[in-house]
Parts: sequence; C-alpha cells; structure tokens
Amino acid sequence: MPRNIEWLILFFVLGFAVLGSSYYLHSSKNSETPDSQSQSEKDFLDFVSQKKELPSTGEDVSLVAVGDISYSRGVERIVKKQKDINYPFLKIRDYLKNADIVFGNLETPITKGREISDFEMVFRSNPGTEQALKEAGFSVLSLANNHTPNFGEQGLSDTVSYLDSSGIKHVGAGINEQEAAKPAYIETKGIKLAFLGYNDTDVVPASYEASEARAGTAFMRLEKMSKVVRKTKQETNFVIVSMHSGTEYAAKPNNSQINFAHSAIDAGADLVIGHHPHVVQTMEKYKGKLIFYSLGNFVFDQPQRQATKEGLVIKVYFAKNGISKVALLPVVMKVLAQPEAASGDEKEKILQRLNFAFDKRRTYYFDSDQANYQKSSEATIYLETPVEENSNNHITVDPF
Repeated sequence: MPRNIEWLILFFVLGFAVLGSSYYLHSSKNSETPDSQSQSEKDFLDFVSQKKELPSTGEDVSLVAVGDISYSRGVERIVKKQKDINYPFLKIRDYLKNADIVFGNLETPITKGREISDFEMVFRSNPGTEQALKEAGFSVLSLANNHTPNFGEQGLSDTVSYLDSSGIKHVGAGINEQEAAKPAYIETKGIKLAFLGYNDTDVVPASYEASEARAGTAFMRLEKMSKVVRKTKQETNFVIVSMHSGTEYAAKPNNSQINFAHSAIDAGADLVIGHHPHVVQTMEKYKGKLIFYSLGNFVFDQPQRQATKEGLVIKVYFAKNGISKVALLPVVMKVLAQPEAASGDEKEKILQRLNFAFDKRRTYYFDSDQANYQKSSEATIYLETPVEENSNNHITVDPF
C-alpha cells in the first residue's frame, strides 16, 4: 500500500477516535443524573419538591429563634378583625414548625383585662394567645423584658399558668428570684439544650426584678448570671442565653449588651440572642461563639418606620460536638403583625445590618402567595465571614 494512503487512513482513524472521545466526555457531562449530584444538592432538591422541611444534618438539633412578639395594642385589633388568632403566623409557621425547637421573646403578659390603645406603653394579650404560639411551633419563650410585668404579679402569674397549660416552656421570670433564674431544658435526639433569660436593669424599673418574696424577672447581674451559666453548663450540652437589653432603634449594641454577652460566653454560654431594640443589630463572633445583639421585631405593631417592620430569624443546628450550621432568614411585616420572608433589596438591607460580609451562592425563598418555599433563579447559600478578615472564623450558612 502506498505510503501516502497509509498516512491518510491513519489520519481518519485518529480523527474518529478524537471525535468519539469528545462526544463521550460531552455526553457524560451533560447526562448527569440526581444520583451523581452531591448529597447536599439532592437534599435541597428534595426540600424544594416537598416544600415541607429544610434539609437536616444527620442527627443535628435545629433551633429557630425569632425577635420580639406582642399580641397587644394593634396586633390584638387586627387579630379580632381577621377573626383568626393564628393570623400573625400564617405566612411563617411552616418554617417555624420544621425546627426541633422554636424560641422567642414574648413581650406581653397573657391575662384578662381592658383593651390597650395605640401608643400606650403597657401591654396585655388575651388568653388564647398561648394557643396561637403553640400552634405556630413555639417551644420556649423568654419572659425577661420590660412588658411581661406590666399587669403586676397577677398578670405575670397568669402568663406562666397559660404557658404551662399549653406546654410552652419559659425562662427569665417567675414567682420569685429562684424561679426567674431557673433554666428551661429541652432534650431531643440525645442532645440537651438549656435556655436562660435576663432583663437589663437599664431598661426596666427596679420593681420588675424578682426577689425572694416578689415575682418578677431575672436581672442582668453579671456575677449571678455567670454562676448560673457555669452550673447549667455542667448539666447540659449547650446553653443559650437571651438578653433584653440595648437602646431602642439603635443600629449597634451598647456597652451593657456587649459586656453581658461576653460575660455569658466567658461563663460557658454557647449562643447569645438579644431582644429589645426593635431593630436588627450587628452580630459578633466572640471566642468562637455567636452573639446576635438584636433580632428586631417578629410580631409587633410598630409600622411607623421601616426598620421596626423588619426582623431576623436564625436557625442554628446543634451537633454533639458543637454548632454545625447557622441559617439566616430576614423577615418583614409587609402588613401589620404578619411576618414573612424578605426578598431582594429588602433582604439584603436587613443582612447588611449584621455588619458581616456575605458571599452569595444560592438561596430558597418563601413564596407568601403559595405559602411554601420556592427555588429562586438567583437563590443563595451564604458563606459568612467577619468583616475583619479572619480566615479562621468562617461559618457556613444554610440556604433558607
């Protein structure tokens, strides 16, 4: 066979081989099935298709924490108008119920009495509020704030009784100092969490402090708090401390908040959650532990400014060896007293208040019209990194 024909045949053989390899690689790449996807991707696809629950991490315990809750004043009136005591939670309760534990700050006594007018600075919620909270998924509530004692010892005693009857645990207040300082324990999946609640002496009258002979709230006495946290830490896997502190409507925490939160972590707390400012404040990582200085409002009647219609819901996953994940869900009350997931610029603005840098990947959003979760075309995972560039302090934040 002539040499030039041999070279021609060899050329065609090699050409077909290259084309075949290219086709095989291309078709393999484009024929990936869900079976070849990562487990996390499959979890999220399952989540979107089921529209029911967030992906879990093995046997981790999930805790959702929200901001300030009141069923008084304007909230009471809109609930009456809607003829549905569950109205405030209709657009968010599916998210709450998918957590193992749900925590919030109940900023009102539950007791019988007169209707509270707008702009009054005493609160009262009707009996039945506890059932709405239970139906929404709440497991434990802090009563350490400047409104739970508004109707005196009887109002506080009634609140405790109503919560007890509904099976909701409570912290930060009681018939005496010992009861007010007592932790609430919740154990699930072999992991035990303890909750404590404290009230800042700067934001409440002295008469709101519980004593040996008087009902009231647990005050932010650093020495007493540290002793309780150390003791509680010996009896549980994780300690969550709630503080009612700060300057109302301020974007940043004050010294009282910072000192208390740091002292709680120094004593052994694993997470500190703040309430009272009614706006979302900055967050901090201190000695490897997270501090959310204020989660803002959750269910409240302060429509006068945009910031008081906004809040942050956090979802913290506890594994036996520590916190494994943290998910952030910015929320907004587009209509009075009914929080829903924020989106777009609104969501970004709330996240910016945390003063952390976020690296976008993808996200899932809550569709309030369909009342379930949808995959967004620009949906996001947040990788959370402190603004001060510290490569050792990275926390992976879940899609929500």
